[in-house]
Amino acid sequence: MVIGEVTMLNTLKHYKANDGGTIKVLSKKTHPPLSPQGSVKDDENFSGKYFHLIDPDVDEDQTKNPERKKLKLKEVHLTKLLSTKVAVHSFVEKLFRSIWGLTLSRSPFAVKYFFDFLDTQAENMKITDPDVLHIWKTNSLPLRFWINILKNPQFVFDMEKTPHMDGCLSVIAQAFMDSFSLSEMQLGKYAPTNKLLYAKDIPKFKQEVKMYYKQIRDQSPVTPAEFKDFLHEESKKHENEFNEAAALKELYKFIERYFTEIKQKLDENGVPAELKEQLQHVKQSFDGLKSCSWS
Repeated sequence: MVIGEVTMLNTLKHYKANDGGTIKVLSKKTHPPLSPQGSVKDDENFSGKYFHLIDPDVDEDQTKNPERKKLKLKEVHLTKLLSTKVAVHSFVEKLFRSIWGLTLSRSPFAVKYFFDFLDTQAENMKITDPDVLHIWKTNSLPLRFWINILKNPQFVFDMEKTPHMDGCLSVIAQAFMDSFSLSEMQLGKYAPTNKLLYAKDIPKFKQEVKMYYKQIRDQSPVTPAEFKDFLHEESKKHENEFNEAAALKELYKFIERYFTEIKQKLDENGVPAELKEQLQHVKQSFDGLKSCSWS
């Protein structure tokens, strides 16, 4: 098969050799035996350029045109990558929609409460550009929390993440990030393979993400009583999982280091004097325990 200026040597596929078949190889007596150190290109009868699966000149001349080698390798592996992507696609879709889907058409109280807080901050700052809020929310939850879980499942599950699995998870995580991006992807022939794999799916995912943010915004606000009950229930679920002494010690470190700044901010915001007195009392209590054991 002639491709441009080079000729591709026949493989078993060209001879239509079936699986399990028997092949008999005969040496032509009129042709000198090949040396283990020699190559097809050294034979005087091969005056043209030949290659098997990948043009060897790409390896020899990669310094002149490195992109050509990348394209050759991409073409070889893209078919297998696409078939693998098809095999796992339903699971990836289910995973993504479990993240940005709403159970019983309602988001968790914590997510609703936090997103409403961001909406309030935007109103206070006279920010009307919806893209700004989209970026705030995306950076706060999907890209800060969920990406870390997607790329590091060993944080949640008792499992080992192999290097091969790490590469696969990075592709899925990239597709997840692209789903929240506001910019349009400009994909050309030199685009990364991981972006090409999900290029057709990203527009649909982006629409689902926008609907996710809209549905949360349209929900009724979480009342202080509801949020307090929610925090109380969550605290009860995990009451035996945390070291309270260690947590108090870390809080004390923060208060001790930034006490002046915290007090100044409280004064600027006009908080009740009772709150400032409580802060002073907490610091004094911690100071008294500073030399004691935190066990």
